[in-house]
Amino acid sequence: MFASTYMIVVMTLDRYQAICKPMVTFQRKRARWNAPVCVAWGISLVGSLPQIFIFSKAEVSPGVFDCWAKFIEPWGLKAYVTWITLVIFICPILTVIVCQVRICRAIQINLYTKTHQHKENAAKTPLPSRASSITGVSKARIKTVKMTVVIVMAYIFCWAPFFIVQLWSVWDENAPTETATFTILMLLANLNSCTNPCIYLLFSGPLPRRLATLLCTGRPGLKESVPEENTVISTLYLSPRSLSDSR
Repeated sequence: MFASTYMIVVMTLDRYQAICKPMVTFQRKRARWNAPVCVAWGISLVGSLPQIFIFSKAEVSPGVFDCWAKFIEPWGLKAYVTWITLVIFICPILTVIVCQVRICRAIQINLYTKTHQHKENAAKTPLPSRASSITGVSKARIKTVKMTVVIVMAYIFCWAPFFIVQLWSVWDENAPTETATFTILMLLANLNSCTNPCIYLLFSGPLPRRLATLLCTGRPGLKESVPEENTVISTLYLSPRSLSDSR
């Protein structure tokens, strides 16, 4: 849980730096590119250490063993679930939301500035219109941001019910923990591992061609699809001049 959550945070922060602070991204040394990923894994490792002392192998019935948790009564379970919810869900999601709002704001300002600059240049110089080129570049930038937003929304959709019912079950002694609805909401969190590959597939290009490429890796379509992904990533960065003009 820790690793998947903080990798989403790192991915969002990377998009934020690339769009809102492009000069910092360009000046970053190659050795520092992997630093955020290492930090995310380090935090995940430290956050998972308490599990070693809480969970252990226990005999639930004669000859049957299971991984079981032992908490200090009566507050141990409440403190653990509340802490997990804050560290894995609430704090990371708030960070992601703040970054996404600033990203959308920066893109909106950039598009507004480019549109007005294009209109002014078209009025002064009777040259052929480049509106289609500007629109194409903007779509390529926005496409990567949209993918990040969809990944975050899928994460919230899958994990929010899980943490809600977890908090409900430990803070309310009369919670209907044995009902089917309660169980389904608890299991919904596992769906997040299945949604991310589907999201990457949908945003990486035309879906039918991608499926055909996956089934027949030797087809020429595999090579043809690579430049399209590189275009989306390489055009993510906004020019420093555009950002300075927008301010």
